[in-house]
Amino acid sequence: MTEDKSLREGMNIWRKTGSLNAYWYVIVFFLTVLVVLYGYHLLTAVTPSRVALSIGGGFDVYWYGICIVGGIALGAYVVSQLALERGTAVFHQHVPAAIQSRPLTDLDLPDEITQTLAKNKITTWGQLLLVWGFNPRNTGLNAAGVEVVQARLEAQTNIKETWRQDAPWRIWNPEHVWNGLIWSLILAVIGARLYHVLTPSPSMAAFGIYSPLDYFRNPYQLINLRNGGLGIYGGLLGGFIGLVIYTRRARIPLLGWADLAVVGLALGQVFGRWGNFFNQELYGRPTHLPWAVFIDPMYRLPDYSEYGRFHPAFLYESLWSLLTFAILYTLIRRYDKRLLTGEMMALYFIFYAIGRTLLELVRLDSRMLNLGFMQVNMAIATFVSLLIAVSMAAWIVIRRYRHRQTAG
Repeated sequence: MTEDKSLREGMNIWRKTGSLNAYWYVIVFFLTVLVVLYGYHLLTAVTPSRVALSIGGGFDVYWYGICIVGGIALGAYVVSQLALERGTAVFHQHVPAAIQSRPLTDLDLPDEITQTLAKNKITTWGQLLLVWGFNPRNTGLNAAGVEVVQARLEAQTNIKETWRQDAPWRIWNPEHVWNGLIWSLILAVIGARLYHVLTPSPSMAAFGIYSPLDYFRNPYQLINLRNGGLGIYGGLLGGFIGLVIYTRRARIPLLGWADLAVVGLALGQVFGRWGNFFNQELYGRPTHLPWAVFIDPMYRLPDYSEYGRFHPAFLYESLWSLLTFAILYTLIRRYDKRLLTGEMMALYFIFYAIGRTLLELVRLDSRMLNLGFMQVNMAIATFVSLLIAVSMAAWIVIRRYRHRQTAG
């Protein structure tokens, strides 16, 4: 879905309150596909090939990449729609209904410009001002057309200068999602890799990696992602740094956008984790539970080669992410006014930390915490999770207390 199309859909968003957003059909469809796929796996013990498509020349497209890219794209689209709703709400707060409803013909624009705007479903002042406030280029006009419309808007005494030059709803322009995603993704990959390098999992011993120093002794391994090695917490930190950089450059609120971003992030993790299913990785301890995943012998850890079925840790995390997404989505759609800016972000980190702590109870390939003088019977991920959960909870409590003091 292009940015222009997203904006056109949003022009009449206030008329569609209560209707089901299009992305829900996509979410339900893919969830259904995954349920059917896993049901088939449980009945047959067959896992689809890692390769989704062989293009030729030794270039293969893997399901792992499709799941991750698809999850990111779907999550980003949902965030763009939530941003559009926020921007539209701000627009309604500032622009009177009487001005919104005025027909575009009142601006006495040239026929060619009027026709171009009509093709983009812009026929009233309200529709024009909404899109114009986000970005005049999204009207579909060329540079000359933008100048003409700009002059006509300036001639209207009942149209405020801020609506034209720096609209209050500009900060929720859906384009920021796609532009900021580039910064966040690049730094997220770098951060995820660094986290793994500093805390390599025990299974990396098969590739001669026993400690972080082994990576630096063989610099090629630092960038060799084919053997695995991306840590989620490093990715979250890197992605957040990318968001900080972009929001500062674009002059938009960091915490406000972080609140929206975590909704898409949780949804992306729902589908992204299924890449581990196709790769037959991220499984837990052996089990005979009815929903246990079957792992082919070549993908089993050496100490568990005699076992066939394991806890589907990837599935647990996917379901926990789905629950997280449902809660965050409900909060931001229904109770947004009751939350302080930044609390959605904090709640995501708390939910993920709790889920990761529970997941570590069944995971096999976790690096344990080493304090130098002693080995602690706790996974590093568990320690980091507890630290994050406590820190975020304390942050919420302190900010709530200060907010009440200020309000009082």
